[in-house]
Amino acid sequence: MGCEEKIKSMEALAAVAASLRAAGKKIVQCHGIFELLHIGTIRCLERAKRLGDVLVVTLTPDEHAALGPGRVLFAQALRAEAVAAVTHVDYVAVSTGPLAGEAIRLVRPDVYVPWDDESGTEDESACRRAVEEAVVREVGGAFAAMERTALKPAGLIPRESTAFPAEAGPFLASFSSRYSREEVLGCLEKARSLRVLFAGEAIIDEYHYCETIGKSGKEPILAARYISAEKFAGGVLATANQAAAFSDHVGMVTVLGSEDSHEQFIREKLNPKIEVSFLYASGARTIVKRRLVEVYPFQKLFEIYMMDPELSESVSRDLYGRLKAVLPKYDAVVVTDYGHGMLTPEVIELLCREAPFLAVNTQTNAANQGFNAVSKYRRADCICLSEKELRLEARNRCRDLRQIISETARKLSCRRMVITRGREGCLCYHAGEGFFTIPAFTNRIVDRIGAGDALLAVSALGAAQDAPVEVAGFIGNAVGAQAVETVGNRSVVTRDALLKRIDSLLSCYCWGPAP
Repeated sequence: MGCEEKIKSMEALAAVAASLRAAGKKIVQCHGIFELLHIGTIRCLERAKRLGDVLVVTLTPDEHAALGPGRVLFAQALRAEAVAAVTHVDYVAVSTGPLAGEAIRLVRPDVYVPWDDESGTEDESACRRAVEEAVVREVGGAFAAMERTALKPAGLIPRESTAFPAEAGPFLASFSSRYSREEVLGCLEKARSLRVLFAGEAIIDEYHYCETIGKSGKEPILAARYISAEKFAGGVLATANQAAAFSDHVGMVTVLGSEDSHEQFIREKLNPKIEVSFLYASGARTIVKRRLVEVYPFQKLFEIYMMDPELSESVSRDLYGRLKAVLPKYDAVVVTDYGHGMLTPEVIELLCREAPFLAVNTQTNAANQGFNAVSKYRRADCICLSEKELRLEARNRCRDLRQIISETARKLSCRRMVITRGREGCLCYHAGEGFFTIPAFTNRIVDRIGAGDALLAVSALGAAQDAPVEVAGFIGNAVGAQAVETVGNRSVVTRDALLKRIDSLLSCYCWGPAP
């Protein structure tokens, strides 16, 4: 079939797809801009074709194509002709809308392969993907993600990447001149043998995706159309899961509600290597935080907490006894304190007194603001907080952050602190090494939820083995950069993914490629 025969209008393509389905053919669909064809693109199209009998490619029209700076957009007719010239492609059409949903509904593919080649401004990529997944499920198709790295030819990627803020470049050049690859990755390797216990609240994070349709006709409220929902294992569950990607000996102690415990879901989502210890609060529910999310753009509209009052004395006693029994088995304890009542003063005192190495994170949220200060812990070996949380502790918005860190470290006898600062990265402190500012390593932020927990999990592993605080902070920031690029706690950052990220961050300077 020649190129001209492959190119159809969307209406004609819908009719062709219907006849193909009637003939029992399995249809695979890709949708994107396709402004540049190269060997990576062709290989991915070949792989997509193998998923079915017929490969259909739909293109974003010119008026809705969003490219990053420096990228040239060819006219849609030329893009369609170029894609049609690829042997593995059977049909091509230019869509009419800004998103892939309309094209998916017309083609009704058996398999849909996402093709995220548009600009990755904040949250937009995740929004497009969420819409696509919902529509694919709606038409009864399957979603088959392709490795995005295969879409970009190394020879076309500029050495001075725009994937992270400009200030990251000078830092990476300096850092790589002071630490070898072996020193940095050796920190991750040593983490394998660490025995680490996680203690804190188990939280179920629910995302309910919707599309706002306007003001209610009878009330001064916003109305939205429900699209889909998913839930994640959050809180201490997510932190332990992330640590288990790097340590072979992870334990966890937490409390579930006896009502609506979500225990089966939690066990399915936990890494099987985690040694789990659940206690159960009679008559209570496991904490659920439900967020209503506008699917495009990816924006949270509202949040609902489903939680019960603080633990009963009997559950608190049981938790105290369980922790006292297991603490001697571990080299380090990481506390994720969300301020929802699980960690009582008696339990906190036990951890401060008997944990061999104690890393603490006390989080500020809508349910505890102003009441969950890190000073509840009279002692910590490593503290990980956001700048806002530390300033709440100090009751000071404007004072120099380094002074607040030094004062807090002295008060809590803490030698290491990692203070996260959002787009400004993090500020690390060690009593013997001083302060180190580490910039953020990404400009692409999809969802901030879970990123701080991921950073805590991995930087605490470095701190527990007394790695240089700058190295622990660097690794933590690298993990955090990957965590903000996914929705919630949908997945953890794997060891292989982190090694690739670290190599890519520093390969432009003095490190060679990974062996």
